[in-house]
Amino acid sequence: MMNEHGKSDRPIVPGKSPNKARTPVAEELEGRGLAKGNLSQQNASRTPRRTDASSALERVRQAAKKDKKLRFTALLHHVYNLETLRMAYFSLKKEAAPGVDGETWRHYGEELERNLQDLSERLKRGAYRAKPVRRVYIPKADGRQRPLGVTALEDKVVQRAAVEVLNAIYETDFLGFSYGFRPGRSQHQALDALYTGLLTRKVNWVLDLDIKGFFDGISHEWLVKFIEHRVADRRVVRLIQKWLNAGVLEEGKRIRMEEGTPQGGSASPLLANVYLHYVFDLWVQAWRRKRAQGDVIVVRFADDIVIGFQYRTDAERFWAELKERMQKFHLELHPEKTRLLEFGPFAAENRKHRGLGKPETFAFLGLTHICGRTSKGRYTVLRQTIRKRMQAKLQAVKTDLQRRMHEPIPDVGEWLKAVVGGHIRYYGVPSNRYALAHFRFSVGKLWHQALRRRSQRGRVPWERMKRLIERWLPPARICHPYPSRRVRVTT
Repeated sequence: MMNEHGKSDRPIVPGKSPNKARTPVAEELEGRGLAKGNLSQQNASRTPRRTDASSALERVRQAAKKDKKLRFTALLHHVYNLETLRMAYFSLKKEAAPGVDGETWRHYGEELERNLQDLSERLKRGAYRAKPVRRVYIPKADGRQRPLGVTALEDKVVQRAAVEVLNAIYETDFLGFSYGFRPGRSQHQALDALYTGLLTRKVNWVLDLDIKGFFDGISHEWLVKFIEHRVADRRVVRLIQKWLNAGVLEEGKRIRMEEGTPQGGSASPLLANVYLHYVFDLWVQAWRRKRAQGDVIVVRFADDIVIGFQYRTDAERFWAELKERMQKFHLELHPEKTRLLEFGPFAAENRKHRGLGKPETFAFLGLTHICGRTSKGRYTVLRQTIRKRMQAKLQAVKTDLQRRMHEPIPDVGEWLKAVVGGHIRYYGVPSNRYALAHFRFSVGKLWHQALRRRSQRGRVPWERMKRLIERWLPPARICHPYPSRRVRVTT
């Protein structure tokens, strides 16, 4: 299945503890767990089963972990395996919008086995063709429009199956400080790692990076070269090229894309991680080991990157060299959103001596990070919901309440319960209780206004409204422990 010849001559930086010097609990979170499993060559049963697909991918994963330069020459049969395609189909969202072909999850499933068999045969003989992505726009918190791609259902199935196979390889390669869109990793793990690193390492400066139009700027040529470092199966490479070259359908016109991967597809997050793994992760790991004079911490969630430095000279030199590195691979740091700020236990005192105001703050994954002090005067990092995010969410709730104005109160209450509960589960981090309570109270006020507009009388006593709020809106509470405590449990 695999060939050890024809290895890529591009060096791959060997593994290293993610941050320089000692390895505290913050570093444990960045590490990868030990792989479990047996690489024994078992024969798959005649009838494909879930265990067969899993054991075959486990052998791929073990081989990838054992030899970091191994190139896999036979992978496509894992993709068109009927059990892999079936699992991919059932992992899709059932109510997702259809792509350019108008095919829905439920309609496709009416003759699922016949459809999957036909899809498998087309993949096997190379007759599969990717359809263009339907372009839609969704509003961002800052008022701009974010382009998203709605992929055709069969393309979603094939992409999800291919990602399952490729993850077996790349999850052994990706570094510990990369958290975005990876199995078993989440936004809160990235937030925990950043919080712990800011408190346990010598961080006095923070570089808040923003890559301008990252998903639209990915070079297809470089991406294919990066994929070929590990994948020597030309059929799988051509499959990826079909998705990249399918283009987008916007206002009835098909537009071919020379660069970029459409956001919304199952393969897009993995391809983006592969691109940044070679462009940024391996490079910053080598830079930290060879060039840095002090401590350096790195946390990356997809294209959201925060880097902490002990010395300002390290930060400025890194920033300048990173600009050149990005340009080489057709990427650009956003000139306005990328910034270096003083942040850490001495930031407030140092800025006061220089006649400046309070330390600057930075945003990461929906939370504003602030230099603060505990009740005992010790330095800590306070995290609060980004104000623009909260305002945008409240505006969306207001709009939906106007649309649902005449629906039964229990129906609206169930919907608001899910909205407020989801908000609290994500933003319920220590030091953010006030923002949670404000969000819940604001939703209650908006609901009260909507109920008062339902009739000409417009009388909904506040005492009754309070009972509705208590009945339906979950209480504001902290859902997540302090990161140091969760890291201790995780490791």
